[in-house]
Amino acid sequence: MLQAPRPAGARRGCFVSRPNLWRLRCGAARFGVMNSHAPKIRPVIRQLDEATANRIAAGEVVERPASAVKELVENALDAGATRIDICIEEGGKRLIRVTDNGCGMTAEDLPLALSRHATSKIDGSDLLAITSFGFRGEALPSLGAVGRLTITSRVQGGDGAMIAIAGGRVTPPRPAAANRGTIVELRDLFFATPARLKFLRTERAETQAVAEVVRRLAMAEPYVGFCLSADGREIFRADAEQGELFGALTTRLTRIMGSDFVDNALLIDAERDSIALTGFAALPTYSRGAAVAQHLYVNGRPVRDKLLTGALRAGYMDVMAANRYPAVVLFLNCDPQLVDVNVHPAKAEVRFRDPQAARGLLVSALRHAMAQSGHRASSTLGQATVEAFRPEPSAALAPAPWRPDRPSASAIRTALDLQDPAGGFAEAPSARYDAVEDGAPEDAPLGAARAQLHENYIIAQTPDGLVIVDQHAAHERLVYERLKAQAEANGITSQVLLIPEIVELPQADAARILSIADDLAQLGLVIEPFGGGAVAVREAPAMLTRLNAPALIRDILDELSDQGSSDRLRARIDAVLSSMACHGSVRSGRRMTAEEMNALLREMERTPRSGQCNHGRPTWVKLRLSDIERLFGRQG
Repeated sequence: MLQAPRPAGARRGCFVSRPNLWRLRCGAARFGVMNSHAPKIRPVIRQLDEATANRIAAGEVVERPASAVKELVENALDAGATRIDICIEEGGKRLIRVTDNGCGMTAEDLPLALSRHATSKIDGSDLLAITSFGFRGEALPSLGAVGRLTITSRVQGGDGAMIAIAGGRVTPPRPAAANRGTIVELRDLFFATPARLKFLRTERAETQAVAEVVRRLAMAEPYVGFCLSADGREIFRADAEQGELFGALTTRLTRIMGSDFVDNALLIDAERDSIALTGFAALPTYSRGAAVAQHLYVNGRPVRDKLLTGALRAGYMDVMAANRYPAVVLFLNCDPQLVDVNVHPAKAEVRFRDPQAARGLLVSALRHAMAQSGHRASSTLGQATVEAFRPEPSAALAPAPWRPDRPSASAIRTALDLQDPAGGFAEAPSARYDAVEDGAPEDAPLGAARAQLHENYIIAQTPDGLVIVDQHAAHERLVYERLKAQAEANGITSQVLLIPEIVELPQADAARILSIADDLAQLGLVIEPFGGGAVAVREAPAMLTRLNAPALIRDILDELSDQGSSDRLRARIDAVLSSMACHGSVRSGRRMTAEEMNALLREMERTPRSGQCNHGRPTWVKLRLSDIERLFGRQG
């Protein structure tokens, strides 16, 4: 028994167990009950006043200044605005002003706009027929409950009006000069709930959060112009784009995500079961160290949904390293009846009527696009390679500018001293170079092999540069894709267990795992009910020689609970195939003939996903001739 500090009133030498000590510390033992939250006296039920209720409700909608900006910008988009200007001060804590050129509001509309659960977006007859951003009628009343809010608006052909609310207290509307549209000004956010101010981050962090919200909304609305200013300085601007949708979207993403993303992204355009998926997904070799470049939209609404992020991981499952994250901008569109956006006041979560249909479309579209990309790899790899070739400046001396001067006499003597009398070098180079004869086509995508360095890197010449191929990583992917194709064509071979393994589970978990028994059987794992909450594992994939069935079943259940589906078994099988491919591929250190090297290049051009190895690393990089010439100062 654990000896713990003696509580007040206990006899000397008394031992207190850890559970009893916990109860004493919580005060539950003094009341003779086990619930530490039990009150000392019977509580009295009270009706909260409207101001308090509004401040509590505001906590669900307005978490930080970025939340307020999101609600106001979405209101402007719902009003049909084509130009939205956002101005903040002190990270949005002192001032948030959103100006739009939308349809505006009349003087009669303004008091209703500040009433809770008053909205022009829906009539309440069908909560699934929602085509607008806002619909709950909570944003403006919530902002007015925790800050000083002023709304100035005018409709086309009408008079302007203004209304103010501070800490929940509304003043009557009055006439005001205004252009068509609406200006919403929020000052002193959380002045009515000062405790909330303590939980805000620094002004810099809050400003970055606001900018991220504006950027995410701007990506989905290429025909709307956005401008964000912070403390009098413009930090983001995206003018309205012109042209057809994909062209406008490409231009908008180039402005926001950068040209590198667009240059290294795959176009996604797929449809299944009345659900359409469009957008761009970056190549696996163009990845990020965190999920900061994953932008998902459902019917134009930016969301952060576990189902969709899990589908992203599944789509990039065997082409990306475990610690890397894909960069995507994807728009999933469907009938509003098929998705419920009324899950949380922040409206960042959604629920699909058929979640597996949405997930399956996303996974299959990503895998198909990457398969179609063939041997393509990120163009930024070549830029990184060129930078790696640049000499690092000395810490002691600043690098002298390059000048095409004649070498000095001392430099010539030094160079000659390095040679031996036979004309060779005094010290042999570490790399072995074997010239390859002509005969292979240089106009092929990966060019013609010209040399092999260090018995691992193939140098191929292209019309506009050269390609460096990691022979082991490239052949590993080729063998892996071949093994996967064979497994898919012939099925996963299963092995009957001599003694079935019984896994005890809660009845709810047993029912959940048995609901996907057919899917698991296709992967070689055969399970059956064994009474109560037990599950019997009858057969297992033959290639998984050391299978811990209980651990695998529980891992699959964890993914089912978290994401609604599981790729754990598929990932285990792919890992075995990947290991087999690694051992069966060309090893580093093997000298290859010219025919073998060119055959490898041609097979890479025909094989899907050959631009990255099984672990997500690139298999080849390309250097443009212009970049090489620039390294040697042959170009300005």
